[in-house]
Amino acid sequence: MRFLHTSDWHLGRSFHRVGMLGAQAEFIGHLVATVREREVDAVVVSGDVYDRAVPPLSAVELFDDALHRLADLGVPTVMISGNHDSARRLGVGAGLMGRAGIHLRTEPSACGTPVLLPDAHGDVAFYGLPYLEPALVRDEFGVERAGHETVLAAAMDRVRADLAARPAGTRSVVLAHAFVTGGEPSDSERDIAVGGVASVPAALFDGVDYVALGHLHGCQTLTDRVRYSGSPLPYSFSEAGHRKSMWLVDLAADGSVTAERVDCPVPRPLARIRGTLEELLADPALAPHEEAWVEATLTDPVRPADPMARLAERFPHTLALVFDPDRPPDDPDVSYARRLAGRDDQQIAEDFVAHVRGTGPDAHERTVLRDAFGAVRTDEAVREVAR
Repeated sequence: MRFLHTSDWHLGRSFHRVGMLGAQAEFIGHLVATVREREVDAVVVSGDVYDRAVPPLSAVELFDDALHRLADLGVPTVMISGNHDSARRLGVGAGLMGRAGIHLRTEPSACGTPVLLPDAHGDVAFYGLPYLEPALVRDEFGVERAGHETVLAAAMDRVRADLAARPAGTRSVVLAHAFVTGGEPSDSERDIAVGGVASVPAALFDGVDYVALGHLHGCQTLTDRVRYSGSPLPYSFSEAGHRKSMWLVDLAADGSVTAERVDCPVPRPLARIRGTLEELLADPALAPHEEAWVEATLTDPVRPADPMARLAERFPHTLALVFDPDRPPDDPDVSYARRLAGRDDQQIAEDFVAHVRGTGPDAHERTVLRDAFGAVRTDEAVREVAR
């Protein structure tokens, strides 16, 4: 069986105030053409179809168009909800859509119920594990401790139990939306950490033939059988080095896997440039970036006048401007943002306690802070699901 693994469409999202709907529509067209030209048997979409729980109408219309075009090809699609999606909204009409070959998997209770797609060698069982918010699904899975690893492990137990009851030789594909250890994140993914822990081990998915991951925006191979497709378009300048693509996966009769990257159309390259304003305006080596979307970091010791307007004369698609004067790390004038770079909320809070009290928090206080941050994040997730 040949299937196309994609994820993280984020329909409705902009890139630094630049609307991406046209580029997203171009990607959908590319996906449909790839399905037709490469004789794809199925499409899997591993979450974050939309960028937010209540997407704009234009994004919903593009999603509707994508489903109609895939259904018209007669190619089944298996799709799960991600942490940006409203699972309840995305899952509306799932039963009816399933009759047209569009299989939406948004309910945690259905993790162990596969979509069965046959080929010449028998059935392939596609199991959809939507994004599992630990605090919301712990009762469903009967786990005592609400964490990503515990709920995903319980979901995979259901997958393996169902697979064990099927005829010998039944091949299996799992769709999951999660942060798996070894994956490389970017700046454009929403934090899903619970208690300071966001990642789960790849070994958690042992026992299936292929794991189609979503959530991280870079295309990555964790093992031959566990892969991220990444987002088809860039959504932050941290993705400047990404090659945007999908995985074209061939699943053989014996369950062996081969995968090929299929490049996605990108509307404009990304460039991150750094130097003084005069250096950026004069450096001939930067000529290839003149038509790119640009993030410029200025290192001038004093902020120059009209930097954005002057940069736009050479780089008309400059979207982001960062000021980072070259100063020694111990300079008291180093910016607050620079001092906090790479530090999470827990570390910042502990530093604040140490600053105002003279000593850092003890083990109990660190637990209180961690629980407080976890409660806020969980409350935000609950309110988003309820919208």
